[in-house]
Amino acid sequence: MKKIVVLEPLAVPDDLLHQLVDEKLDGQADLVLYDQRAQSDEEMIDRAKDAEIVVIANQAMSEKVARSLEKIELLAVAFTGFDHIPVDVFKERGVTVCNASGYSNEAVTDLVFGMVISLLRNIRECDQAVRQGGTKDGLVGQELSALTFGVIGAGAIGQQVIKVANAFGCRVLAFNRSKKDVPNCEFVDLDTLLKESDVVSIHLPSNADTKGFIGADELAKMKDTAILINCARGPIVDIPALAKALKDQSIGGAAVDVFYTEPPLEADNPLFDTPNTLLTPHVAFATDEAFVKRAHIVFGNIAAFLAGKPENVVV
Repeated sequence: MKKIVVLEPLAVPDDLLHQLVDEKLDGQADLVLYDQRAQSDEEMIDRAKDAEIVVIANQAMSEKVARSLEKIELLAVAFTGFDHIPVDVFKERGVTVCNASGYSNEAVTDLVFGMVISLLRNIRECDQAVRQGGTKDGLVGQELSALTFGVIGAGAIGQQVIKVANAFGCRVLAFNRSKKDVPNCEFVDLDTLLKESDVVSIHLPSNADTKGFIGADELAKMKDTAILINCARGPIVDIPALAKALKDQSIGGAAVDVFYTEPPLEADNPLFDTPNTLLTPHVAFATDEAFVKRAHIVFGNIAAFLAGKPENVVV
């Protein structure tokens, strides 16, 4: 019988996780759950040292921990991204790593369009105007259907964003490094997307190739009325360059859910005093429905691994 250790809470009832062990694994596993994250490498190692299967969400795992888990056969990442995991170490050791790709497609897309509409229709400012006895003066907005919507990265989430942008009646442009067959959008080069889009939404993974992918040069190509949305990964955007573009009003606004580090952020973050900027605390993936989907995917991945047919493998 395998031992499964879930290193951090998965935001679903424990009963659901035990139910998934019964349903997907025929009850043939010992499940150990923790209601708080480990506060040190040593604590993380102590929790997982006897486990063949370890589940982690978006808590960072050090190389020290990765090399110390002697019995591990599978690391099931309950998250889409895996840049917080030393995957090269696990690859070197022959340990399978899989992610929970797909669980947050709808959740992230919802927040993208919530952000877009909030900026285009001045929702925060409208609320304050009413509370302060004001009117709609100076708060006339824009309709999405009149705009060109640019999507950088046409993976699963990017494709969901494209679908919803089409539903709003937008002209949709997309950029992707590999060829994709996605209906109802025009694939263009990055320069064209940046120059022609009224909204630019980023949906790339975080890796060495995408660090600083949107920097000062790219921001300079955008319309001075355009808005940038980042619900992907923080390092993809050069945050000081974005703050400067916003202060110089060389772009029209931005909404950011991801940063160089996880919130809480440092008090001097350069985006805190920029105009027409909406910031959220890495919450795009966080819905009740997404967390349930995630749990099903994670234990489905474990079942597939134990059956000798692993799914969602990243290394």
